[in-house]
Amino acid sequence: MLKDIITLDCINIDLKGTTKSEIIDEMIDILYKAGKLNDREEYKKEILKRESQGSTGMEEGIAIPHAKTNAVKTSTVAIGISKNGVDYQSLDGEPSRLFFMIAAADTSADSHIEILSKLTTLLLEDEIREGLLNAGSKEELLNILISAMEKEEKPQEAENSDNSLPQVLAVTACPTGIAHTYMAADSLTKKAKEIGVRIKVETNGSGGVKNELTDEEIKNAKGIIVAADKSVFMDRFAGRHVDIVGVKEAIKNPENLINNALSQNAPIYNAAGNTEKGKMKFEKKAKTGIYKHLMSGVSNMLPFVVGGGILIAISFMFGINASNPNDPSYNYIAKLLNDIGGGNAFFLMVPVMAAFIGMSIADRPGFAPAMVGGLISLNSGGGFLGGLIGGFLGGYITLLLKKIFGKLPDSLEGIKPVLLYPLFGILITGSIMYLFIVEPIAWINSSLSVFLKSLGTGNLILLGIVLGGMMSTDMGGPINKAAFTFGIAMIASGDYAPHAAVMAGGMVPPLGIALATTIFRNKFTKDERDAGKTCYIMGLSFITEGAIPFAASDPIRVIPSCIIGAMISGGLSMAFNIELRAPHGGLFVLPIVNHPALYLLAVVIGSVITALILGFIKKPVNE
Repeated sequence: MLKDIITLDCINIDLKGTTKSEIIDEMIDILYKAGKLNDREEYKKEILKRESQGSTGMEEGIAIPHAKTNAVKTSTVAIGISKNGVDYQSLDGEPSRLFFMIAAADTSADSHIEILSKLTTLLLEDEIREGLLNAGSKEELLNILISAMEKEEKPQEAENSDNSLPQVLAVTACPTGIAHTYMAADSLTKKAKEIGVRIKVETNGSGGVKNELTDEEIKNAKGIIVAADKSVFMDRFAGRHVDIVGVKEAIKNPENLINNALSQNAPIYNAAGNTEKGKMKFEKKAKTGIYKHLMSGVSNMLPFVVGGGILIAISFMFGINASNPNDPSYNYIAKLLNDIGGGNAFFLMVPVMAAFIGMSIADRPGFAPAMVGGLISLNSGGGFLGGLIGGFLGGYITLLLKKIFGKLPDSLEGIKPVLLYPLFGILITGSIMYLFIVEPIAWINSSLSVFLKSLGTGNLILLGIVLGGMMSTDMGGPINKAAFTFGIAMIASGDYAPHAAVMAGGMVPPLGIALATTIFRNKFTKDERDAGKTCYIMGLSFITEGAIPFAASDPIRVIPSCIIGAMISGGLSMAFNIELRAPHGGLFVLPIVNHPALYLLAVVIGSVITALILGFIKKPVNE
């Protein structure tokens, strides 16, 4: 298999470059001339991007530049030797002579990338490294690699097997997850075997997490090593001795790290920044990845919410109906802004959220099924809640498919991500959404509308309280939409009071949250405070969805706070006998309200109450 990945035309045993830049260009030219690249300049851009994150020059005269991009046609590695060596900004400051440039295609099988990556671990052996440097021909160099790889892949002897729990655990991860991730893992594994220590190493590579650490292993390990140059999931290590270092430290000094882990010299890790020993209060949270998956979806959805919401708000400045070509107030700019923000950015919000939830669960193969699930929810009235279901459904179905297809022959590895996962993932996710999810959500929506109509106007204040609470329950989901639809129906029948309560209740969540981020700054992260500023605009524009990121990240505190404030605002709107003829627009349509001052007061009171409740019940954050 190795012969199929590395070819003679990708080897040069006499590089001419005298600088780092020249060597990079020369190595890229080798790949390009061999027909391995789709786009030379794009690949170079990715190589330089990786170098900007930290030089790939190692010790012992080795450099391993690498990139994974769609600019690569066929995954391979270019190998070059510089007789005199060049300054590659290596760890030890010595000239680099042996260069491995890994070119990984975006669509390549994970197994191919692992093979390329593991090749670089062979360079840790002095004998192999010297053999490569002294090779007299391309053929000799390739044969040395093939022989070393075959020896490396031989199964372990039975006497070396040990079924007991590992003494030391490790996690390795580099920015691209190609070379250094596996070099660090192999360095730790080999050194542990050499000194007689049981170790398990989890790799966070380009193909996802492999050899994942279990809760039992974490609980019983003497110490944990995290050798990473990018973010990894850390909450699971709360209360354990964790030595956090750069990935190159694991390559350079594996024995010191292992001994430190055994002697428990590393500090106790605590997710909240507390180093108090023995307290594993975050352990329960670490057992579930739901929160992590949810936040992945929300964080990637946020740009669509912010950008689209602000554009919609700006369009209202031209008139509440200025985007409608059939309205006398029609304005081309207003329509343009509304089409971009509402028709496109906001349209993508739920599918994007679902897609990244699925990707967080099942890596890249989970993206497409989850996105389709979110889109089905959007087109079927499922809204935010339906999108959540679609995202988790697509992700976990893909995980199941990975287990099922994991039994297939290695020869089919390449078609899994491009054929099997998307085909069956989309089919199964979409079928479940249509057969089991869509109709129940539609039934809930319809039932809520019937319930609201049954209330009538017998108790206007109660109706206002119910409508306001519904608007903030799921913030754009079926419950929210049921209340909004009821308000529109009342306008059509000539009753303008219910929709005023609807709009008041819909403005309170983003406005209340915005006030909370301003007043109680120590209760929110910097990113949350920045997002809170946009909530002012969204709240004033009656865009309840602006509160979704906050509700998703802390539903136990945020949603009840919003509901209470919105219920009070909706009840006050009815008590003040507020009437509103416009279906949308927030405070931008205040001039057409019959009692604008009282309506503003109702919204302000509800927003302040939400802010105060949220500010008092949230815990301070540590940044």
